[in-house]
Amino acid sequence: MNDRMWDHAMTRANIERLESMIGCTVAGPGVGPLAVGEGEGPGRMLEPEELSWEVGRLLGRDPVWEGRRVLVTAGPTREALDPVRYLGNRSSGRMGWALAREAWLRGAEVRLVSGPVALPDPRGVEVTRVESAREMLAAARDRLDGVDLVIYAAAVADFRPETPLDRKLSRREGDGSAPVALAENPDVARELRPELPPGAATLGFALETAELRERAAAKLREKGFTFIAANPAGEPGVGFEAETNRILLLGPGGFSEELSLAPKPEIARLLLDRVAPHLPPTAGGGSPGPSGYDAG
Repeated sequence: MNDRMWDHAMTRANIERLESMIGCTVAGPGVGPLAVGEGEGPGRMLEPEELSWEVGRLLGRDPVWEGRRVLVTAGPTREALDPVRYLGNRSSGRMGWALAREAWLRGAEVRLVSGPVALPDPRGVEVTRVESAREMLAAARDRLDGVDLVIYAAAVADFRPETPLDRKLSRREGDGSAPVALAENPDVARELRPELPPGAATLGFALETAELRERAAAKLREKGFTFIAANPAGEPGVGFEAETNRILLLGPGGFSEELSLAPKPEIARLLLDRVAPHLPPTAGGGSPGPSGYDAG
């Protein structure tokens, strides 16, 4: 197929009949170089990996999540020191990406706001890439409308250089030291809290080097999260730059559960299972799911 065949009135009528009368789901077409004609356009078959995601969504659709709006922040932030250097952290973005994919596979409309990461955009997810904490706050604020769940998986820098230099800082210019005055960054979750739609659930993250439970519990209270997922920093295979994770999950009513070391997509599945009963009622007034928790 090519773009002209795809745009033909008969093709469009057949597609509409498949969707509206027979109930088929149409995936694609892909956009790219075409065998017939010039340039790029719609008309290609989706790549096998793209097709696998579409099939996965068809099989994984969940009435609890279908049509929900989910906002995810992910990855690190970079705070400019000069035109070539920045303050940042080791976040790979994998946990936030896994949560965005899992929510989309269940049928949700997902908006992902991410700092700089070396990951391809997840299939079907609206991705906005940012650099700094202030950019992340602004982008997330612009995407709050109608959200049912906000997941704060980004590792947002607490501080930024107060006055970034407009030229590269050279060691030859100083006396062997380079003091940097720091300014406090906005707390994304705290800033957005009063702007959330009524009833929206929230899932926060905490990476701690000590007193994991105590510090996560304090953050749960201070920021008003529905749940908080705490990671122990420095443990092999956990947290930053790892493909696996281990979580201490705290929630309402003193809820506490430890999720054993597992690949981050599996951790994402378990986290969304725990959050589901706390999503706001649907437009029809129904409950999103059973009350209580499934610790299995």
